[in-house]
Amino acid sequence: MQAADIMTHDVISVGPDDEVNAIAKLLLTHRISAVPVVDDDQKVIGIVSEGDLMRRVKNEGGEERSWWLSLFAGQKDPGEYIKSHGRKASEVMTPNPFTIDESTPLHKIARLLEKHRIKRAPVVSGDKLVGIVSRANLLQGLASAEVTNAEAPSNDRAIREAILKEVDDNTGVRVAGISIIVSEGVAELWGLVESNEQKKAVQVAAENTPGVTQVENNLGLVPKGVGGY
Repeated sequence: MQAADIMTHDVISVGPDDEVNAIAKLLLTHRISAVPVVDDDQKVIGIVSEGDLMRRVKNEGGEERSWWLSLFAGQKDPGEYIKSHGRKASEVMTPNPFTIDESTPLHKIARLLEKHRIKRAPVVSGDKLVGIVSRANLLQGLASAEVTNAEAPSNDRAIREAILKEVDDNTGVRVAGISIIVSEGVAELWGLVESNEQKKAVQVAAENTPGVTQVENNLGLVPKGVGGY
């Protein structure tokens, strides 16, 4: 099983000139904790997380700097100033974020997330953004299959893509909030939806997809104020 088998496809992303206030609203609206920043060619150039925006909130709240920093009279950090006062994604983002290839196997993803101490990573094909893998996606994948270097059968991957398309096109459920894993025709549904009707709609979409032999519905309901990937 690889990144392509567990990643979230419908990635919310922003451009380098997008305003910080708009990004904050985007995170709240879609209940996500970070967004990749991409250029006109869909190349990932940065990532803006809740942490980046919280730095701004702390600064505006008048939080004092550490006492020992004040010993260096007259020394200012221009990078810190830009991060805490910038108005555009390019000014507050973490540049050149760690990314993974869509063919990266799960056991390598687990090691890389741990090594870089990050919760999520954009998935790229060549230089272009094609998805995002979070720790939640990874845990769901690890729980669904033995971690090996073998590639998922192409028919399982095709079934997964078909379910996601049906959900996205016809159910009204945000596919960015769910994860679907297919192994030997068994479709496992993970993530959060907004109602029991949405939960059932995703299950029906999976059950009606050719090639699906069984559906395990592990979808939960979204608690208010909870973020996504």
